[in-house]
Amino acid sequence: MATNEDGAFWTIIAYLISGLGFWGGLGYVGDRFFKTDFLTIVGMGFGLGTGLYLIWIKFIKENPPR
Repeated sequence: MATNEDGAFWTIIAYLISGLGFWGGLGYVGDRFFKTDFLTIVGMGFGLGTGLYLIWIKFIKENPPR
């Protein structure tokens, strides 16, 4: 049975991977459509940033340390 800490760990990993995958994938599609070579990196950076922001909203801002 998973504890809260295990659930939080896997949630954080999922936010980071899904942000990188989704926005990086959109960047890849944009690279192919516009025939560029930088949108994948921009998308992955944006995905990492949004993933970190979601982690901050869910775990840090909601439950401040005491």
